[in-house]
Amino acid sequence: MPLIPRATARLFAALAATLGLMAGAVAQPAARPAAAASEPEATAPTAAGQRIYERIRPQLLQVRTLLRTQDSQSSVGSGFLVDEAGHLVTNYHVVSQFALRPQQHRLVYATVDGRQGALQLLAFDVVHDLALLKAVDPAPLAGRGAVPLRPAELPLPRGARIFSMGNPLDVGFAVAEGSFNGPVERSFLDTLFFGGSLSAGMSGGPALDDAGRLVGVNVAARRDGEQVSFLVPAEPVRTLIARGRGATPITAPAWDEVARQLREHEARLVKAFLAQPWRNAGHPAYRIPVPQETWMRCWGRSSPAQSRGLQFERSDCEMDSRVFVSGPLLTGYITVRHEAYDGTRIGALRFAERHSASFGNEFVGPDDRLRTAAQCRERTVLPPPLPGAATAKVEPPLPLRAVVCLRGYKKLPGLHDLMVLVATIDGRTQGVQGRLDAFGVGAASAEALVRHYLAGFGRVATPAEAAR
Repeated sequence: MPLIPRATARLFAALAATLGLMAGAVAQPAARPAAAASEPEATAPTAAGQRIYERIRPQLLQVRTLLRTQDSQSSVGSGFLVDEAGHLVTNYHVVSQFALRPQQHRLVYATVDGRQGALQLLAFDVVHDLALLKAVDPAPLAGRGAVPLRPAELPLPRGARIFSMGNPLDVGFAVAEGSFNGPVERSFLDTLFFGGSLSAGMSGGPALDDAGRLVGVNVAARRDGEQVSFLVPAEPVRTLIARGRGATPITAPAWDEVARQLREHEARLVKAFLAQPWRNAGHPAYRIPVPQETWMRCWGRSSPAQSRGLQFERSDCEMDSRVFVSGPLLTGYITVRHEAYDGTRIGALRFAERHSASFGNEFVGPDDRLRTAAQCRERTVLPPPLPGAATAKVEPPLPLRAVVCLRGYKKLPGLHDLMVLVATIDGRTQGVQGRLDAFGVGAASAEALVRHYLAGFGRVATPAEAAR
């Protein structure tokens, strides 16, 4: 039995042919940054919040995922009716256990006034974290009305009061009042910034304007800040309702549909990433690729100036937008980082030892329930020139030690986690190491990202070299 899927093996063959990478080293576990999640409790409503709650309460629901053979809850969230036929919207992550393992789970709803009934899953949008459900028997929900969507042509002004509703921590339905702060800046996926508190259990509930119209759907909150929460905009909700209404209920594991949606997402993401030119880190000797901050945030740090040992400067660039597939699997994003080292104070021999040890200390991840073990290829390469760059004529060649690793997704065909690790090997007391990680990418995207990243490295020409 092969160690990696055939599709992954073919991808390695394509990378080897394109970049000259040969079989080599290393596979060790990697750590990934934790995602933001919902935590703080809801605030008390004002008179306006009370008025809107009374109007909307018949359309509010709690959505529960139960073990199929008993009434034990494995997850709870909130939802809201979108028509008189018993269709309702919640987050995908609220019903993800059912979507991926329907043979082990079932879905039920509970209304504010205590009605309960079975639900069926019609469609979902894994990228925007939305799901469309319908009551198996819509009769108990008849006559309750529906939450209207705020028209797209009526943008909400920043600072407007909005009212988030749901069932926080499974203690009862509640209203969290806050302010609308527009789209989240530097986010690849459209996300709204809600200046209010969302709690676990409110996921999938509606956030409404002062006329009771849907502005967005509760989705998450920051653990490291107060009154910083997030909503899925109304437009993807509108699209999902149009696509899913009348669909055949999902009764088999939905991995193939998740994979299809993720492939569409990664194609858009990688195309947008490749279209942006690299920024230069400003190193005096090396050209180092740093991504634009259009939908990334970059943070830097350095060793203390008075340090007597190895000096370094580091940059970490990450996307905030990540796609939830299941509890242990977040995907659909890119990270880039680099470290620039100066070993003048420790000498060439100790620098070479420390630089090599740092390179070998990188982790890529073991075989687990959802991904194969990392398969890596290593070789010394010369970076390809940047497309259309005149610098290739004046820059001296820069040999790089490069490692490319792939982990295939066992249940998401055609998708991989990609790691590209690079180190300069020409300096006696200075050097650079860089790493690009792309989570959930296809073969063509992986090959294009490797080319793009390696092309971002180079040597800065001396005045004499530039004058030639």
